[in-house]
Amino acid sequence: MASVNKVILVGNCGRDPEIRYLPSGQAVANVSVATSTRRKDKNTGESIEDTQWHRVTFYDRLAEIAGEYVKKGQPIYVEGRLKYGKYTDQAGVERNTVDIVATEMQLLGKREGMGGPGGDEGASGGYSRPAPASRPSTPAAPPVRQAPVASKPASGFDDMDDDIPF
Repeated sequence: MASVNKVILVGNCGRDPEIRYLPSGQAVANVSVATSTRRKDKNTGESIEDTQWHRVTFYDRLAEIAGEYVKKGQPIYVEGRLKYGKYTDQAGVERNTVDIVATEMQLLGKREGMGGPGGDEGASGGYSRPAPASRPSTPAAPPVRQAPVASKPASGFDDMDDDIPF
């Protein structure tokens, strides 16, 4: 029987990534990600926010990308797997750890200050594609498109827009 160990997080980075390189040359980046939930207290009716902190580890090229583009406070999408570990602290007490080993990452939110087009940063919807450079950034109504000229026989592809939605 197959088994699944998968984690999906959408949260905010708690600190800038710490990058180091193993003796083998493999890049490793660590970051903390905060996820929050809100609920109402039954007795007082107040909104209570519960924040959980997650330790996320990136390896290889993903670690280098995280080190270059991920910043403190930035919203981020992470997919990965859970990894449990144990260590003994300086006082001799055995401690347990839970890490998320990331296999996928997308930056969410605005692209300001990200160092130019390309890369793996995402648009506000979580898509990892660069924003079109030829469009004006006016909040007005979308441009009106003219109907295709009817002199050509319609093949079904003549009226398609060049902007592909995926």
